[in-house]
Amino acid sequence: MRDTSGDNRPPPSGDDGVPKFGRLLIVLAGAILMIVAITFGSEAWFS
Repeated sequence: MRDTSGDNRPPPSGDDGVPKFGRLLIVLAGAILMIVAITFGSEAWFS
């Protein structure tokens, strides 16, 4: 057995490495809405 007394890593949790798809979808939707708003805003401003 290996001595891990000098290891500062936390013990592995149950959801270690599992992506958080809900937060990712919210960020993606926000980025798309921002791009759409900038596009329509620049069209209205420059025309």
